[in-house]
Amino acid sequence: MKPDPEELARDCQDDLYRMAFAICKNPQDAEDVVQTAFVRYLQSRRDFAGKDHARAWLFRTVINLSKNLVTAFWHRNKVSLDEALAGAAFEEPEDRTVLKAVLSLPLHYRIVLHLYYYEGYQVAEIAKLLHISKSAVKNRLLRGRKALRPLLAESKEAPEPEKRRCLS
Repeated sequence: MKPDPEELARDCQDDLYRMAFAICKNPQDAEDVVQTAFVRYLQSRRDFAGKDHARAWLFRTVINLSKNLVTAFWHRNKVSLDEALAGAAFEEPEDRTVLKAVLSLPLHYRIVLHLYYYEGYQVAEIAKLLHISKSAVKNRLLRGRKALRPLLAESKEAPEPEKRRCLS
């Protein structure tokens, strides 16, 4: 069974874009990655257990495509983070500060924090999605939050990250 691509796009396109942007740090690259992921989904002959399985497959594809893009030899001509953030719209001013702090973290922390806080995945789901152990996910969440504290403390307008238990 293959869930309807239009419904999937409607439900998770923005989430996939945010994931790609968190890795690529470039709006155009993130758009390209999401589009490529959906093209691969359409071309795939896989059977999916359901909508959640297809969504997880799309996230894994977006993560892999984003990593490949960032490590590609021609990707040296980068846009600065400030330029990328200048074009993004934020509901609250502190959202820009939090995003900038998260994007300054190493890639393995950014991915786990994004999946956990922005996408609502549980530790076990992230572990399965990234092919790492649950303890590695918990460790990256802990270290990522620890690395964020001083970055967010520098800005008085930035809120403390929302606490979620990661005992899943």
